[in-house]
Amino acid sequence: MNINRFVERNLRWIFPLPAATFIILMLVFPVLYTFYVSLTNWDMISSGAVSFVGLDNYLAMLKEPRFYNAIGLTFYFTLLAVGLETVFGVIIALILNREFRGKNLVKFILLLPLVATPVAIGLSWTLFYEPTIGLANYALKLLGIPGLKWLASNATVIPSLALVDIWQWTPMISLIVLAGLAGLPQDPYEAAIVDGARPLQVVRHITLPLLRPTILIAVALRSIDALKTFDIIYVMTSGGPGFASETLNIYAYSLSFGYFRFGAASASLVALFAIVLGCCVILLKMRKSQEL
Repeated sequence: MNINRFVERNLRWIFPLPAATFIILMLVFPVLYTFYVSLTNWDMISSGAVSFVGLDNYLAMLKEPRFYNAIGLTFYFTLLAVGLETVFGVIIALILNREFRGKNLVKFILLLPLVATPVAIGLSWTLFYEPTIGLANYALKLLGIPGLKWLASNATVIPSLALVDIWQWTPMISLIVLAGLAGLPQDPYEAAIVDGARPLQVVRHITLPLLRPTILIAVALRSIDALKTFDIIYVMTSGGPGFASETLNIYAYSLSFGYFRFGAASASLVALFAIVLGCCVILLKMRKSQEL
């Protein structure tokens, strides 16, 4: 009887307990442990015991030019990739919102990049960008344009990596926007037809304003992922040439497994977490303002 009473009184806490435990173990604990490591001198090289160094790793990080270079490249990659993904994703969603022959086949093809593994994507695009036998330079030569060193030039490496991200994740934004289009009210469209509005005017003055909250959700989700991108960049360039594609994640990996400075690497990851969290707050506030 006592057990039954306990269950009845605490039923609202018992059911969420497994999910809460999972979140604590898989999300909260790693963040807290990373922050703890960032306050130590753990480097796996010196024979001395790990000791508490306070904010020394953060102060050293703020004096490191590579850290600021990594921040700049992280934002450059994110803005370029997510910006173009949003534009192309919305356009594709508007096209798929209409009825035409082969629509289901197009949707199926659109989903293929989402199910491919990042390593396979990285290797395939590395071959595509290969200067001598790659299809990218072959296409340029057919047009009479000299080939480029796509992944070996400071000027083209980030745009080349962003193109891979765009190819892979534009379908995700298209699907989110397509779901948003299905839920739009029809009254404004009926009024626009009566007023004789053109299709482009309808898209500009009715569809896009109504889709702003949905688009902001898509941008928020993709921005979080793009800021944390690691696998594609590591497989294709490992941060090179030099440090030309070394984003914060690659920088932290280099500190960890290149120099074995786990304390310094953890400090950079805490900085990345703060950046991602800040971007989330800004985008969510923008979405909330759109709903008011």
